[in-house]
Amino acid sequence: MNKTRAAITAVGHYVPDNIMTNADLAKIVETNDEWIKTRTGISERRILNNGEPSSFMAVEAIKMLLERRGITADELDMILVGTVTPDMLFPSTACIIQEKIGASKAWGFDVLAACSGFIFTLITGAQYIESGMCKKVLVVGSDKMSTITNFKDRNTCVLFGDGAGCVLLEPSEDPDYGIMDSILRVDGKGGKYLYMKGGGSLNPPSHETVENDWHYVFQDGKFVFKDAVKGMADVSVELMEKNNLSSDDISYLVPHQANMRILTACADRMGLPQDKVMVNIHKYGNTTAATIPLCLSEYWAEGKIKKGDNLVLSSFGAGYTWGAIWVKWAY
Repeated sequence: MNKTRAAITAVGHYVPDNIMTNADLAKIVETNDEWIKTRTGISERRILNNGEPSSFMAVEAIKMLLERRGITADELDMILVGTVTPDMLFPSTACIIQEKIGASKAWGFDVLAACSGFIFTLITGAQYIESGMCKKVLVVGSDKMSTITNFKDRNTCVLFGDGAGCVLLEPSEDPDYGIMDSILRVDGKGGKYLYMKGGGSLNPPSHETVENDWHYVFQDGKFVFKDAVKGMADVSVELMEKNNLSSDDISYLVPHQANMRILTACADRMGLPQDKVMVNIHKYGNTTAATIPLCLSEYWAEGKIKKGDNLVLSSFGAGYTWGAIWVKWAY
């Protein structure tokens, strides 16, 4: 008996209209366009309006997905949201989205895995499809990183932007298509290099936490860069070797958009030319859980992804969290 596979059957995305260029950043922090581009590959990023939360972007992305798939929200069985910038700690952003889109039959929850949020959430959703428990699972990555970015810290503020992306998972009509395999990992020893110190039960909000900038992202860039290159490359190559996939078999590497140098190093290790690497970091920066679905949605809309294409989704984030997924495109 063939295994039921989860297939991606629709994609959607949303980015805010407001563009913050490198020149704009240079007006508020000591930096310049050349410095940012050379070190990150980023030219601009999007910033969401005050008063509009992560769920706002998610809903707009979901509207695109539903229209492309030709279904309504009340056909959804489940909503899973990867985010480090939920609207609030509770209720979950999944609950907020469920109410906003009118998904009357859906249940769901949030997954917190930082920049690996989307791939962890995607595999979680796939289990509900494969078990037969759900038929339509909405997987969302949405982050308003501007709310936890310290615009006085030039080492981190140049990196992040706001955005959302989503995919729909359904049972594959053909067991040779869909989410084929994955390798996911965590290592808590890396937590001291990338974190947000304030806001949780360890350091609840106080005058002290605000004054000490504990509610912003902290990153030790040298350690994270080195570990991200190794982690993303190693797990991607391991996934390929495990499934006897050569570089010729891969249509695209879909990497988390953290840093252009990390993307290039990962592709080199996999033996892939740069034209097989999905890239939009130059336009949006690091949108955390949104980067991979944003790429998928844009590339699909441009006709660059075809049925049967082998994609390797790969990410690395705080935790540390990292992993890779092999997807054979189903539509």
